[in-house]
Amino acid sequence: MKKTIIASTIAAIMLTACSEQKVSTSQSNTPAEATITTEKAELGTFGVDLTARDESVKPGDDFFMYASGTWYNNYEMPADKTRYGAFTALAERSEKQVNAIIEDIVSRENLNAQEQLIADFYNAFMDVETLNKLGITPIQGLLDEIKSIDNTDSLTKAFGQAWLTGANSPIGGGMWFNRLDPNKYEMSMGAGGLGLPDRSYYLEDAQRFVNTRAEYINHIATMLKFAGLDNTTERAQAILALETKMAEGHWPREKRRNRDLTLNQIKREDLAKEYPGFNWDLYFEQTGYQVPQLNMSQPDPIKAMIDLVNKEDLAVWKDYLTFHTISGNAGLLSEEIFNTNFEFFGKHLSGQQEPRPRWKRAVSQMSGTQSLGFAIGKVYVDKHFPESSKEQMSELVENLRKALGERIENLDWMSAETKVNAQAKLAAFVPKIGYPDVWQSFEGLTLKNNDLVGNVQNLRQFFRNDSVAKELEKTDRNRWGMTPQRVNAYYNSSFNEIVFPAAILQPPFFDPNADPAVNYGGIGAVIGHEMGHGFDDQGSKSDAKGIQRNWWTDADRAAFEAKADKLAAQYSKYEPIEGNFVNGRNSLGENIGDVGGLAMAYHAYKLSLNGKEAPIIDGLTGDQRFFLAWAQVWKEKRTEQSMLNQLRAGTHAPGRFRALAPRNHDAWYKAFDVKPGDKLYLAPEERVRIW
Repeated sequence: MKKTIIASTIAAIMLTACSEQKVSTSQSNTPAEATITTEKAELGTFGVDLTARDESVKPGDDFFMYASGTWYNNYEMPADKTRYGAFTALAERSEKQVNAIIEDIVSRENLNAQEQLIADFYNAFMDVETLNKLGITPIQGLLDEIKSIDNTDSLTKAFGQAWLTGANSPIGGGMWFNRLDPNKYEMSMGAGGLGLPDRSYYLEDAQRFVNTRAEYINHIATMLKFAGLDNTTERAQAILALETKMAEGHWPREKRRNRDLTLNQIKREDLAKEYPGFNWDLYFEQTGYQVPQLNMSQPDPIKAMIDLVNKEDLAVWKDYLTFHTISGNAGLLSEEIFNTNFEFFGKHLSGQQEPRPRWKRAVSQMSGTQSLGFAIGKVYVDKHFPESSKEQMSELVENLRKALGERIENLDWMSAETKVNAQAKLAAFVPKIGYPDVWQSFEGLTLKNNDLVGNVQNLRQFFRNDSVAKELEKTDRNRWGMTPQRVNAYYNSSFNEIVFPAAILQPPFFDPNADPAVNYGGIGAVIGHEMGHGFDDQGSKSDAKGIQRNWWTDADRAAFEAKADKLAAQYSKYEPIEGNFVNGRNSLGENIGDVGGLAMAYHAYKLSLNGKEAPIIDGLTGDQRFFLAWAQVWKEKRTEQSMLNQLRAGTHAPGRFRALAPRNHDAWYKAFDVKPGDKLYLAPEERVRIW
């Protein structure tokens, strides 16, 4: 993980009902009982699952367990999951809806062009019998090309083709937006190429990482046997040693997200001088891009990778490419190859006991932005996204915008000069809700019903050709970075836009039949979160037009940074696994989004009440329902391995700690009678209030 909603829209729905629920109104010292009628909320009686609570836990000791503890203690993780929670449940709903769309298409004749693409890809993916017969054969040509590499130039060529072959590369990049002129595209380059989730998996001496590295060697050795290689254990050890050197050259994740450090523009003609020792012309020749200008997002790591390309044994690089080509395509090959790959990356690294059913893997493969996701998404929207939801969401976005505007105006730590710029940025926010105004065209794409690897490569080539054709054109502001069936949302700083795909606009995030407090605590806080990204520690470095520049006074920026540092320190104290803490600095942008978004949503909720007291429902005040809705959005359970991956490689704090964001809000203390001595209690001066 955006005039008033739902004062008018939801209140109207609640008053035209078919089922009844008991509500008390507190307009005098003795609350009067009132009965209203309402359409039934999907969760509980008003939009929150009260049976999930563990009321033996004090809210002030562990708000996550208070809100969801009974569910957490009794829920058994399915064998094909590494985590499960509110996001997962909604994603599964979307997944089933998409699968029904695909199955319907596959069952019919006389399909249109896009439907035929969907049917052919799905049939190729589901034809396990053919894939098992083919074994490694579909990528044998790629492996033969790797085998023929005989010098650094041919190695560089292979790195330049990694986008097509599915392999890893120590140097990589893609077309993105020019941060100093968002109307232009620009090639952005960085360092990558690791097989394990994060550099820490290579560099730390804790026993769990030592064990993972040993398992990784065994896995690499087994995968290399599919290519017919011998001495695979020795080769695997050399690959791990190479990736360890790569990891040593990488920046830590918290450094990689610092936009001041990652803005390093350079003209193409100066590239060889500033980054010598790499055949850039040959590399870019493989992509098709003209690349008149680049941004080198990680200068020193890129130079470190160039050094390794020139110094490390060519034979080891070839083995590295062989392994990653097999691993990167394992999901498209025989069950034997897929299952072998799953044993390490699924079971050992993530704690997943069984692979996901094949139809779910097919849906996932087809639903991305670089696959058939928008072709499927168009049908998904027609079937599952009412225009009324878009209209209500638009109202809610404007209500959140109004709330944030008032909050900015009342900030005691920001000067009038900076407030003008902040208000200008807020006013310029562009909301995108549900689905794109202009749908992706698939004209010219060819797929077959019996060539899965070929289909994936054709899709990669199709989207690469589309990107190359637009490289020197004005940036496309109709572009969406997520498909409508994706349960997520995002903020794009270059376009200063907040984007909410259709699939997230469902319970527990948004329910037109839920109590307004629940919708504000759910989707309202998600909207606030995305707005907050425009004002987090990195998003705040871009202005209303999406241009990266400093629009702050020095004093205001220093005051903001002090608050951000305080929040980073707060989250860094959370210890989900002994000896492994939340990285408060790497997750800072998301934590600012949570804390600030919750404040905006609460403010907007209060505006929607027009000065009246919210009714008491099922014994809960409006404020209690608001904060409970927030906490249950972040209800989740994880395997320990998945938790570790999130701590080391993710940009978000785990859900159980995101649920604790209310401890920075005074209203939460009053709502749940949280007092000194409670474990989550923060003295007023320790509560972080930014937006």
